[in-house]
Amino acid sequence: MVEDLKHWVRVPVGPDAARWATRGRCRRVLLVIHNVTAATRLLDVLPLFRDDLRLQVLATCTGSSPFQSGVEELLASMGVPVLPWEQALTVPVDLAISASFGGQLDAVKGKLTVLSHGVGYNKKLATPDAGRRTPDAGRRTPDAGRRTPDAVFGLGPEWILTAEGVPIADAMVFSHPEQISRLAESCPEAVPTAVLAGDPCFDRILATRHHRDRYRRALGVRPGQRLVLLNSTWNPTSLFGDSGPEDVLPLLLPRLTSELPADEYRVAAVLHPNIWHGHGPGQIRLWLDKARRAGLALVDPLEGWRQALLAADVVLGDFGSVSYYAAACGTPVLLGATDPEALGAGSPVAEFVRDAPHLDPYSALLPQLDKLLAEHRPLEGPATLTSSVPGQSAALLRSLFYRMIGIPEPTAPAVLDPLPLPPYEPPLRTAPLRVLTLTTADGTIAVRRFAEPRYEPDGAEGEGHLAVHEDTLDPGVLESADVIFRYGEPDDPRFGSPHEWAAEVLDRYRSASLAAYVTGPRECEVLHRGGLRCRLTSDTAGDPAAHASALLARLHTDPAVVAPAPTTLTVRTGSHLARVLVTVVREGTGRAARPGS
Repeated sequence: MVEDLKHWVRVPVGPDAARWATRGRCRRVLLVIHNVTAATRLLDVLPLFRDDLRLQVLATCTGSSPFQSGVEELLASMGVPVLPWEQALTVPVDLAISASFGGQLDAVKGKLTVLSHGVGYNKKLATPDAGRRTPDAGRRTPDAGRRTPDAVFGLGPEWILTAEGVPIADAMVFSHPEQISRLAESCPEAVPTAVLAGDPCFDRILATRHHRDRYRRALGVRPGQRLVLLNSTWNPTSLFGDSGPEDVLPLLLPRLTSELPADEYRVAAVLHPNIWHGHGPGQIRLWLDKARRAGLALVDPLEGWRQALLAADVVLGDFGSVSYYAAACGTPVLLGATDPEALGAGSPVAEFVRDAPHLDPYSALLPQLDKLLAEHRPLEGPATLTSSVPGQSAALLRSLFYRMIGIPEPTAPAVLDPLPLPPYEPPLRTAPLRVLTLTTADGTIAVRRFAEPRYEPDGAEGEGHLAVHEDTLDPGVLESADVIFRYGEPDDPRFGSPHEWAAEVLDRYRSASLAAYVTGPRECEVLHRGGLRCRLTSDTAGDPAAHASALLARLHTDPAVVAPAPTTLTVRTGSHLARVLVTVVREGTGRAARPGS
C-alpha cells in the first residue's frame, strides 16, 4: 500500500494539495475512462468545460476493461492529472462522467453521469462480475440483483443498479426517447435518472458534413472515384472476426483491391479501437499488409473515422455503431456480417440489420456495389432514431453537467469541437497493376488498372500490360514489367533527376518499355525506350501513372508516333475524362540515353 501511495497524485488533489495548487478552489470534474473506445465519447464532451476557471478536470481509468492497451497514451495526450483508480475512489468530486458501466462506479465520491459510447444501447453482453462490474470481460458470476436474460448492455438492472437496487448513476444520458422506453421495460427503477440530451458524436458528424469534399481529398479520392469504406466493430462474429457462420474477411480483402478498378475506387478501412488495441496496431498492419500495398488506407480509429464516414460513397460494414451512423447520414451500407444474436431484438440496430442489404461473399463484388448504389433508398430508422435532438447535444449536456456541479453555466454558447481535417493520404499502390487499355474511335484511351488481380478482370477488353511501382515488394516482378513508375519530388537528390532515374531503370530492367516519374497529381516525366522523353500534364488531378500507361498504349498502337510524339492524349478512367498535354523534353533515337550522356 505504501508503494501504491507513491504514485498517487498530490497536486491538484491530495492531503496537502492546498499547499501546492495554484488554483485550489476549483470544482472537480472526473472523467472515468474504461478503454480507448469509451474515452472517445468523453473526449467529445470535454470541450464543454473550456475557458471555465472554476473547474479542474481530472481523469482516471477503472482498469476493468480487458482492452487496456492504448489507454495510458491517450490519458497522457489529454494533459490533465490522471489519478490511479484506487485514489480516484477516495477523492470527492463534484461531477464524474463515464461512458461505460465497468468498475465500481457506485463507489465514486460524487454525482455520476453515464453516457453511451456508441449509437445508443443495442448490444447484448454477458452479465457482469458482481464485485468488480467488468462488463467488457463478460464473466458470469452470481449476482445479488435480479438478472435479465440476454440483457442489452447498459439497460439491464445487472448493469445499472447496485446490489441494493439503487441506480448507480445520478443521470443516464440518452439520445432518443425510444431508448428510454426500452429502459422502462428492462429497469423501471432507473427511469428517473434518464435524461434526453442527444448524441455529441453524431452532432460532430452533422456539423461538418459541408467539408465532405475536403475529407475526400484528404484521403486521396480523385474526381470520378468512389470511396468504399470497410468498417468492422469488435466481436468474434464481426466483419473482421473469424467466429461467424463464415470467415468473410479472407474472401473479401483481396477482392476489394483486385476486383475494383484502381482509378475508379478508393478503399479505406475503419476498425473498432478494440480491434486495434486488442490485437495491436502492428499486428493489424501485418494482417492488412497486402491490402495496403494494393491501395487500402487504414484510418485512425480515434481521430479520422468520422471524416472517412462522411467522405464515403458506400460502407461495407456490420452490426456496429459506425455502420448505423453511416445509414443515419444516408450513405448506402452493405452488411458483410450481421449476427442478430449479438443484438437486442427490439433495438434500432437489430432492425437495421434485418432491413439493410447483405453482401454475398461468393459473388463478384463490383456488381453488388453497383446494384447497391443504383437501388439505394435511405432507411428511415437510422435517420430518425439516432438522435431526436440533432445539433442540440452540446447545449443539453452542458446544462446537465453544470446543474449537477451546482454552478451557473458560462454565458458563451455551448459548442463541440469541429472535426479536424485529416492529413493528406494519397494512395500508394506498390502492388503490381494489371492495366487494360482500349482506344475508341475518337481516339480516347480508356484505362482500367487492377491491383494484383488473381484472375483476368470480368469484362476485360483491350490490350493489357503490367505496370509496377519500383518499390514493389517482390523485385522479381520488375523483370517482366512493361511500365515502371514511382512518385517523388522532381528535385529529390537521391534519384539525381527524373530523367536520370528513368534512364537507370530502363537500363536495368530490359523488358520495360517506359519509365514514369510522377512529380504531382497532374504531372509526370516519362522516358520511352525508343528515345522519347516527355512531360505529361493533365488538366485535372489524378494519378499520372495511368496517363503514362495511356501513352504506352498510344505508342504501341502506332509506333510511328514516337517521332513526332503526340501532342495531347484524352484519357478516360471510369467516368473521369482527362486532357493530357504531351510536352517533348528531348527526343532521341534508339535506346534510352544513360544518365549523364
